Amino acid sequence: MDLVGLLKSQFLCHLVFCYVFIASGLIVNTIQLLTLVLWPINKQLFRRINCRLSYCISSQLVMLLEWWSGTECTIFSDPQAYTKYGKENAIVVLNHKFEIDFLCGWSMAERFGLLGGSKVLAKKELAYVPIIGWMWYFTEMVFCTRKWEQDRKTVATSLLHLRDYPEKYLFLIHCEGTRFTEKKHRISMQVAQAKGLPSLKHHLLPRTKGFVITVRSLRNVVSAVYDCTLNFRNNENPTLLGVLNGKKYHADLFVRRIPLENIPEDEDQCSAWLHKLYQEKDAFQEEYYRTGTFPGSPLVPPRRPWTLVNWLFWASLLLCPFLQFLVSMVSSGSSLTLASFVLVFFVASMGVRWMIGVTEIDKGSAYGNFDSKQKQND
Repeated sequence: MDLVGLLKSQFLCHLVFCYVFIASGLIVNTIQLLTLVLWPINKQLFRRINCRLSYCISSQLVMLLEWWSGTECTIFSDPQAYTKYGKENAIVVLNHKFEIDFLCGWSMAERFGLLGGSKVLAKKELAYVPIIGWMWYFTEMVFCTRKWEQDRKTVATSLLHLRDYPEKYLFLIHCEGTRFTEKKHRISMQVAQAKGLPSLKHHLLPRTKGFVITVRSLRNVVSAVYDCTLNFRNNENPTLLGVLNGKKYHADLFVRRIPLENIPEDEDQCSAWLHKLYQEKDAFQEEYYRTGTFPGSPLVPPRRPWTLVNWLFWASLLLCPFLQFLVSMVSSGSSLTLASFVLVFFVASMGVRWMIGVTEIDKGSAYGNFDSKQKQND
């Protein structure tokens, strides 16, 4: 390991990133809380301000991926469709296999200038995660319990609120409902067999109802569906902890732009369309494993400097007073003060590890893991 790589793997560096992220995140959350007074007065101004405030948080994670770890991303797509990316609202359907696939989706949004306003259909538990979950609340993210009877009205209502959203956005949806594991895949294919659906080798059976209601609610507002299939070179399985350690990955992302008018409006036909889409995604993934590449022209959208500029701003604002406080505390020589610092240090370390744990595959949902092997409700 070279000197730079050794430095990036040091826990002290990780604590610096985590301190800046947590401190700046709590400041941003507080400012977001104060902006609530704008909602009844000027809703669109509230939304524009919170888009930029959310960028202050989410861009720090993208900075870790793009600038700290140096992870590269090659997009395989039709050059004519590529010219429209970043200039329209779109629904992004992304496979859900890697711990950092959401981060790659954010990186794509950032490179096309849409990170601040981008949305996601996320499980409700994430709304309670400090900083990111709280930030999402103010940017009108759509949360679901993955119990359709509970989600039917709440998800539709949240989506309809986005019809007059003033900023361009990508709406990310993982139709598989949870990350791919061999156990979940085995049970999912048993469900597919019971329903007479074709088997998938590299994906779980998609949950269609969330996709159908998203398309129905955002029709005439969203221009297209971006079908995205993500993979990593050399059969790597990247983790957020690896990114934090400065490990470099190379992502390949196959993107197909499908105009929304090409997607059926009827619920059953739209569901059948999505199942066909996942059969195609499976074929593309199989081709990648066989050839090491996706179809389409390889394109590399340039990194934008703003994620790094944002992090440097918060670091310069927060690190200097923290270091001064730390020096004065150590120089005081008080045993109680030093013990308090060690306790805070330990709690912060555990908090950071917990937030990283939220992204880990083995800490994912229990989707499909029923002892009785109930049938999955679409």
